[in-house]
Amino acid sequence: MKTATLPPLRVDSELRAAAESVLQEGETLSGFVLEAVRLNIERRESQRAFIARGLAARDEARMHGEFVSAEDMLARLDASLARARGKQAGSKV
Repeated sequence: MKTATLPPLRVDSELRAAAESVLQEGETLSGFVLEAVRLNIERRESQRAFIARGLAARDEARMHGEFVSAEDMLARLDASLARARGKQAGSKV
């Protein structure tokens, strides 16, 4: 596989110093930037997939006429959160 380069970046000295200040032992600034690019790509792909699933669910709901009201969904989420918090409180004994 052939490699390619990313465009060089011009940044102010404060941003470079901030990036260098958080480098882990043995980590290079180039490695840090590469990891940041990879993580942002993953995050954006996940966001894109999440939105696509949401739009598909919306379209399917419209097609079948099966909707859940916002109030019902919020009530379900509140109940789920309460159960999770109850389990969490029980495990901290």
